[in-house]
Amino acid sequence: MRVGVVFPQTEIGTDPGVIREFAQAVEQMGYTHVLIYDHVVGAHPDRLAGLGFRPPYTYQSPFHEPLVLSGYLAAVTRTLELATGILILPQRQTVLVAKQAAEVDVLSGGRLRLGVGLGWNPVEYEALGQSFADRGRRIAEQVALLRRLWTEELVDFAGRYHTVRGAGLNPLPVQRPIPIWMGGSAEPALRRIARLADGWIPEVRSEQDAAAAVARMRGYLTTAGRDPGRFGIEGRIRLARTPQDSWPQAVHLWRDLGATHLSVDTMRAGLTGPQAHLAVLDAFRRILS
Repeated sequence: MRVGVVFPQTEIGTDPGVIREFAQAVEQMGYTHVLIYDHVVGAHPDRLAGLGFRPPYTYQSPFHEPLVLSGYLAAVTRTLELATGILILPQRQTVLVAKQAAEVDVLSGGRLRLGVGLGWNPVEYEALGQSFADRGRRIAEQVALLRRLWTEELVDFAGRYHTVRGAGLNPLPVQRPIPIWMGGSAEPALRRIARLADGWIPEVRSEQDAAAAVARMRGYLTTAGRDPGRFGIEGRIRLARTPQDSWPQAVHLWRDLGATHLSVDTMRAGLTGPQAHLAVLDAFRRILS
């Protein structure tokens, strides 16, 4: 099981030197990847009042753009895998995402893993000029088009939402295709992920939820004619709700569930400053050795 860290988007600040030092430090600690969350714009809470849940982020939550950030991190690290977790794909132009991802993959020497999903923020979709209502239908076509753009010099594609005629990317990525993982835990999302994705980034709140979700996913993979043993799963441990004496148990849980990857999330854990995040990550690393 490969163990990485969640990039502390909302708490790391904007100093490029600090971001560089954070990435280099976790790489030197032996973490294998960095998982980068995504939001292009935040919304005022009044705009989100009808969602039926308390939004985790607002316009006051700072976010670095994942693919631009990945390009920067590619230049200041050597082995760290760069994973988006998740890039909200249907609110973006598919061909442009394909180009940006291919460029990150080229500049990093093949270290990109593109995690994508639907997102929850209709205000963000509106601001980007995209439909929130049909995002589930569009993402399946987007994934198909991405893979063709990454593997073919010239693409002819006529879909419901996309038309590409005699066009292609140059340069193509190192990985052909770049791995596409998907996030989500609702039943329609699980079925979609089982059909389309190379791996899965589940959103769960408890050990029981994690075990049940993994069992359902394996059932959907089998139904789709796929081998669950060849499918990636990225668990997450949120230190904000996992006491330190429970860290080993949490790691064992995801290992026992067959997770191929695990990310440690230090946000909202009461840590002050990037060095505090690094100190906790160093302590967590020690339980793995």
